[in-house]
Amino acid sequence: MISPPSRFNSLREIRTIREPFRLLARRPRMSPPTGRSRLVITVPGTGSSDLSMAPLRHYLARIGHRPRGWGLGRNDSRRFEVLEEQLATKVTDLQNEYHDTVDLIGWSLGGTLVRATARAIPNSIGRIITYGTPVIGGPRYTVAARSFPESEIRDIERRVAERRQSRPMAVPVTAIYSRNDGVVAWEACIDPDNADVEHIEVTSSHLGMNLDPDVWAIIVQRLDQPTTAND
Repeated sequence: MISPPSRFNSLREIRTIREPFRLLARRPRMSPPTGRSRLVITVPGTGSSDLSMAPLRHYLARIGHRPRGWGLGRNDSRRFEVLEEQLATKVTDLQNEYHDTVDLIGWSLGGTLVRATARAIPNSIGRIITYGTPVIGGPRYTVAARSFPESEIRDIERRVAERRQSRPMAVPVTAIYSRNDGVVAWEACIDPDNADVEHIEVTSSHLGMNLDPDVWAIIVQRLDQPTTAND
């Protein structure tokens, strides 16, 4: 049975302080891509803005990709449907401007938005990469469950299940998770429906994933992979 991280387990987030030091030690040795330049939009986690993923975007730009922030302010779960529509519009606008598909990277709730957008406009998206993202249950298996009434959690959980069942994922998915996640139960990050999803385990905390060199290396490697036979 899946349960949200306990208050004791949430203390794992202290591991976040190690990630900047690991990143500084590892980044010079992280392999650059082999020449592919991808359009990328990063989508932040709950309550976070584009600032939270700025270091990742800076790195991706330095090695030749074309990253963008989502530009929609702080991510608020109670505005999910509105943000989903706005993100889809940004993706299609960027695709039309550059005549290229867009890759989406989402952290936590941002990954949930990324998955929803990929279901809505799959032909506009090359691939999606999520980390620390609950695939099932909405907030039920996260520490945020404590701030929601049970009736609202049940409603969100129902809508999440309906979305999964009505719209199968049609783009490549990489789902990164950690058993040391003190915010989202790692079991909730495992996709039970998509047989083609790639699950990859790392060791960082939930908050530390943004600066985890292992997460960055996975992202770079996946962005360098073709998404179609003609890509």
